[in-house]
Amino acid sequence: MSAEPTIGVSVMTEIATLDRVLSAHAAGLGGDFVGYRNHAYRVANLCIALSPTGRDQIEKIAVATAFHDLGIWTDGTFDYLGPSVRLARAYLTESGRPEWIAEVERTILEHHKLSASGADPSWLVEPFRKADWIDVSRGTLTFGLSNRTVGRILSTWPSAGFHKRLFQLAVARLWTNPLTPLPMLKR
Repeated sequence: MSAEPTIGVSVMTEIATLDRVLSAHAAGLGGDFVGYRNHAYRVANLCIALSPTGRDQIEKIAVATAFHDLGIWTDGTFDYLGPSVRLARAYLTESGRPEWIAEVERTILEHHKLSASGADPSWLVEPFRKADWIDVSRGTLTFGLSNRTVGRILSTWPSAGFHKRLFQLAVARLWTNPLTPLPMLKR
């Protein structure tokens, strides 16, 4: 059963928290800023379509989305889950939301998990994991969302070189660390 609305497809194009966090890291993202921002908006919208949402839920999605891959650029590593969690934890502490740390941390740590998460089903972990896989697969995976919904989200926020950049980073990691080419993948 899908959480998506049956009439129309609404795509969020402005999420203040997401924009604020990404703008604060624009210099570190450099030429990858637009691609990462678009990826973040695609994942956020897909996660919203896959889960029941309210104001707090959208805020958690915005925080998790902003930070989930950011460690690639802030720490210059393709083994980025730890650095991404560290950044999210600091942000949530500074913004007065320490009660969200456990959920957002688990969401980031398991967003590349190959199998379903065993996390609390009321948490974002599983819808977020699915949303990221939909985006990384460019809509080949849909996890029950309609092709129309996925297509609308992907076309509203084009790749802008993000998928190409991921491929380049993966090849570079394979070249330098052939035994652990994709350290972020979890079973």
